[in-house]
Amino acid sequence: MAGEISEAEATGEIATIFAELRTLWGVPYVSAIHRYLAAKPGFLEWSWDAVAPVFRDGSGQEAAWRAAADLSVPPLDPIPAAALRVWGIDATALAAVRTAAEGFVRVAPVNMVFAGLLKQLLEGAVPAGAASRRALPAPAPLPAPPEMVDLGLLDPSARAATMLLASEMGGKPFVPGLYRMLAHWPGLMAHLATALGPRLTSGPVTSAFDELRRRIDTAVPEVLASLPPVSSSRPRPSGADLADFFNVGQTYRRTSPELVVVGKLLADALPKSID
Repeated sequence: MAGEISEAEATGEIATIFAELRTLWGVPYVSAIHRYLAAKPGFLEWSWDAVAPVFRDGSGQEAAWRAAADLSVPPLDPIPAAALRVWGIDATALAAVRTAAEGFVRVAPVNMVFAGLLKQLLEGAVPAGAASRRALPAPAPLPAPPEMVDLGLLDPSARAATMLLASEMGGKPFVPGLYRMLAHWPGLMAHLATALGPRLTSGPVTSAFDELRRRIDTAVPEVLASLPPVSSSRPRPSGADLADFFNVGQTYRRTSPELVVVGKLLADALPKSID
């Protein structure tokens, strides 16, 4: 995503927040939405001051994972091990693909709750909960996922197959992180573009997207009610930064349910082993 601070570039308080996010989200990376906020002076720091209590005590994550559980979606056909071998996916690569899929199932709902809480606060909500003394037992971190591919380095056919699953952000194509991770294996990406393309616009799947958004929308006020008053002495984000956040937030609201559903579909369709 343009206009973000990478984990390698993060220093000082931003690096400290990134480290806490990795621990509390249970993944060894920081999501694009946080890297995006970090690039706007003071925005991530103010945001984390405001919402961190419900993620440190685990109530934000628990609400997110409940919302994403048991979504009803027709499964993908199982992917045979023989096909994976043709696509250059061995046992090590299979584990990496599974890690990528499971990571987004874990992370995307929590990011939706994070963004929903932040939107409520920026629109004027005044939380009045009490600080919790409970501490979240940090979830066991997933292994490191595959690096995201620079799509400009792919050969034209592989890039075109990946772009079939692109969304739009600010009038420009946006390829969600899951697909950029899977782009290491063009055969798998071509299969997913073929199998998922029509499915992602089908009634049952779009209903699952809507249901996840509805559940998150129900969960956010409940989590907000337990949030202590915002005590940050930092200035609130500027009007221009707020407008950018609300615009980007709408894109994430569209793409995050897709990543949850696709991550689950892919994980369920993969064989247990490739031996």
